[in-house]
Amino acid sequence: MKKFLLLITCCYLIIFTAHAQSKPPFWDDVQTIKKYDQMFKPPVNPVLFVGSSSIRKWDNLTQIFAKYNALKRGIGGAVINDITFYLNDVVFPYQPRQIVLYVGENDIVNDKVTADTVLNRTIILYKAIRAKLPATPIAYISIKPSPSRDKFREKAIASNELIKKFLAGEQNTSFIDIFPKMLQDGKSRSELFVGDMLHMNPEGYKIWEKAVKPYLIK
Repeated sequence: MKKFLLLITCCYLIIFTAHAQSKPPFWDDVQTIKKYDQMFKPPVNPVLFVGSSSIRKWDNLTQIFAKYNALKRGIGGAVINDITFYLNDVVFPYQPRQIVLYVGENDIVNDKVTADTVLNRTIILYKAIRAKLPATPIAYISIKPSPSRDKFREKAIASNELIKKFLAGEQNTSFIDIFPKMLQDGKSRSELFVGDMLHMNPEGYKIWEKAVKPYLIK
């Protein structure tokens, strides 16, 4: 595992050294998070919610999951590889007792990305986490059915199924399938989303709260 994590880190270093004049994606966002941690001490051994904008925009997350010592660290626009790259910044420093992960939806909009690509990126992320946190429970929230991304639905469904199958063979993991819970008569529910039909409104997050809560560890 240590060799695997070292290999991933070296690959990223090679990529970003080649683009030394520019910052890595979301660099400023992550530095803002780190500065915030210096100003306000994060909870000890939290249930850590990490991922893309669906985590970042979950405004009342820490309140509704207060008894779980919840902490959210979302990066808007992040793809799976971004979370892998920033594990040393947005995951490992908190020594979480559980990780709740939502990432992958931004990957599927790339026409060059297949369901297998999403799976392989998720496996790399999972193994990188396991290299330092071998026994920490991980709960994976499935890719959601955003109306603005209906044309990618089949890829989202296929990605969810592949990841669900992979996690079923791993220890201390859970797959939280929110996809069918956000459909009505097989169609995406626009009333669960804000105007961009990508990010959720409070009604959408209520569905997530009900789905996620049974999987959390006190």
